[in-house]
Amino acid sequence: MIKTILLSGYKSHELGIWDMKNPGIFIIKTAIEKQLRTLVEDGLEWVIIGGQPGVELWAAEVVLELKNEFPKLKLGVLMPFLEQEKNWKEERKEHYQMIMDQADFVDVVSKKPYIAPWQFKARDEFSLDHTDALLLVYDEEKDGSPKFLKEAADRRLESDKYSIMIINMYDLQTIAEEIQEKEQSDW
Repeated sequence: MIKTILLSGYKSHELGIWDMKNPGIFIIKTAIEKQLRTLVEDGLEWVIIGGQPGVELWAAEVVLELKNEFPKLKLGVLMPFLEQEKNWKEERKEHYQMIMDQADFVDVVSKKPYIAPWQFKARDEFSLDHTDALLLVYDEEKDGSPKFLKEAADRRLESDKYSIMIINMYDLQTIAEEIQEKEQSDW
């Protein structure tokens, strides 16, 4: 049974999403919600993210919304290093802070500001060690930062009882079409 899941995916700029009003965000959040609902109904208790802008913060919004329906569901934010939001735009910082304020657990793997990429790897390894599964918004055909987390999780499949669930571009396209069909039938 999956009780704790690591949820990650592309950063917003990797998807060409530059503002919070982009319709692609709704599609991604809908796909995440669909997966999380099934997992929660099967016993999921914790969703862990790293707090990166993009899929992780959008997923946090979904978790916070689902908590109204499933009060036992918890959100944990495990940041790779201190002050990760330091150089972000103000709107992004405010969104991040709103998530941090509502999370059930917040901690940092490297108790220092950014030094080097190894801090991301350390966060990934620590997060994988403390979760039962990975839910990743990622498509092998679209390279990006989730590739490294996917590779680390793949290595666990060989030796651990670890699960990987992927939401890929085909899944997102299917969700977009379902939304479009629903909107047309509502007319």
